[in-house]
Amino acid sequence: MVKVLKIGFLSLLGLLVHTASFAQCAMCRASVENNVANGDTSVAAGLNLGIMYLFVMPYLIAMALGYFWYKNAKKRKSKITFQ
Repeated sequence: MVKVLKIGFLSLLGLLVHTASFAQCAMCRASVENNVANGDTSVAAGLNLGIMYLFVMPYLIAMALGYFWYKNAKKRKSKITFQ
């Protein structure tokens, strides 16, 4: 159980580390480059944050489902052994 929690915690920590994302469509990239050239970096930061949000959410959902599946399987196994 402790090993599973450690792996889950390290996975979550790894996903929450903010890294810059440079993969953008051509229109978004042109818009961001234009804004940065004019001194406005808030659009670039918001776009990168949005990309990271879209990247992380499916993994968080999968981790939550896996956790609840594990807890349910463990509970079901303990019921079977006590009967």
